[in-house]
Amino acid sequence: MNTPSRAFIRAPKLRAACFRTIQPRRSYAVQSPGSPAIEVFDSRAKYLHKERAASNIEQSRNVDYLRDEVAARLCDRLLDINRHFPKALDFGANACNIARVLTRPNPDPDVKGAEAEPIAKRVGSIHCTDTSPALLYRDQADPFNKEIDITREVLKNPEYLPYEPESFDLAMSSLSLHWINDLPSVLAQINTALKPDAPFIAAMSGGDTLFELRGSLQLAEQERIGGIGTHISPLADVRDVGNLLTRAGFKLLTVDVDDIIVDYPNTFALMADLQSMGEANAALRRDASGIRKDVLLATEAIYRELYGEQQEDGTITIPATFRTIYMIGWKESPDQAKPLERGTGEANLSDVLGGGGKLGGR
Repeated sequence: MNTPSRAFIRAPKLRAACFRTIQPRRSYAVQSPGSPAIEVFDSRAKYLHKERAASNIEQSRNVDYLRDEVAARLCDRLLDINRHFPKALDFGANACNIARVLTRPNPDPDVKGAEAEPIAKRVGSIHCTDTSPALLYRDQADPFNKEIDITREVLKNPEYLPYEPESFDLAMSSLSLHWINDLPSVLAQINTALKPDAPFIAAMSGGDTLFELRGSLQLAEQERIGGIGTHISPLADVRDVGNLLTRAGFKLLTVDVDDIIVDYPNTFALMADLQSMGEANAALRRDASGIRKDVLLATEAIYRELYGEQQEDGTITIPATFRTIYMIGWKESPDQAKPLERGTGEANLSDVLGGGGKLGGR
């Protein structure tokens, strides 16, 4: 099993790849909450994945490096919102990674005094929800629980939020939305649960996440068995997120993408960490028999050949790209700032560009 010393998170950057697979895009349809008519993921299987992973507490904590990193980058976005949040919601909280990060000192080294205090000082209470009790309550005895007013609630249905309208001043979600079947409905429910002019800040895996592993697996299966199986769950594309937020009723949208590249000693360490995270494939169309041994060995060889990198000590590591989509949307409010209508600007673009806005010298 992998330990923190064997996985190294690099600074976010875009990486050119010599092989990329065609990522299947998910389609969405809005319906009544609670019982998705079209299911992509097996919710029961995902519940079991999380429960089994969290049962090994030490290993589960060892592989939380990705969730902790994304939660930290997500909470950084709260620093740009200068307000107090009496009641916050963390939907799909996993092991309450967001709550833990909120209790850390302000990461900006230039701030001093009250501004340097943990973001938790601006949060009255946080309501953390998840479907896995073992994961949700894993760290309930840790010191950070005393530094923030935290309530944990186990949800019986991952597609349903049992809250009254306008209950929360802030809603957040980190690395959980990619397992939701009816994402439009869940986003709409989050919007309903927010008070007017309250923000929703979230991060979800998407796009080309693990494209190296996906491509290597496909090439290995083509070689060994002459076909391709479903071993990595389908993910939403960044182009869909803005439309989904708009359809859910959010305003003043911001969507951006971040790549986190983690180095592993081999493919088996990567797969072991994914399993220990509770992030194993839960697609309904997955192959129940798993991946054949000869296919795994071929995958390792192909992965290492296509993407392997030699380190300073001479060892060869393989990179794994985790693409994260960050989103911010605001619940509509009559007092909310609105963009100016087209044509109401007072500055001429050609003046701003210093004449560069004119074509052909006219």
